[in-house]
Amino acid sequence: MDNLKKLIREVPDFPKPGINFYDITTLLLDPEGLRSSVNALAELANGQKVDTVIGVESRGFIFGAPVAYKLDAGFIPVRKPKKLPAEKVSISYDLEYGTDTLEMHKDAVGEGHNVLIVDDLLATGGTARAVVDLVESVGGNVAGLLFVVELDFLRGRDKFEGYNVQSLVRYDS
Repeated sequence: MDNLKKLIREVPDFPKPGINFYDITTLLLDPEGLRSSVNALAELANGQKVDTVIGVESRGFIFGAPVAYKLDAGFIPVRKPKKLPAEKVSISYDLEYGTDTLEMHKDAVGEGHNVLIVDDLLATGGTARAVVDLVESVGGNVAGLLFVVELDFLRGRDKFEGYNVQSLVRYDS
């Protein structure tokens, strides 16, 4: 997926010195890049039984909804607190700089539903791990996790032994 990697802007020293930020807004701006990434993500899930696709707020919505459409599956937004109107389930998790919380509607995932988790980035894996735990807490099965970008050097993949984790673009450093 070198063609996609060329569309991702690298911003040094953002959000703080020493951090290299991989900005997907330049990929989103390119019609072929956006189309290629959605198609490639959907292709990675080809052959899997997927009932619903979860997109993680907020950039996961950009990729998750069209992947759900291509897979003829439903779409579930997993959101930050106080954004969903009906009864919800939530999970709090640790970040390198504190804690965060994610929520989804309680009735979004049924017992035994096969759920595909889609997000833009796999870094340390904390957010994605929280979503896996949220899905499994209500009886859902995680069919896989798909990411546009993976930062290999942060070893987020290590949190998902036994799960099908795939990404389109990987960075070693």
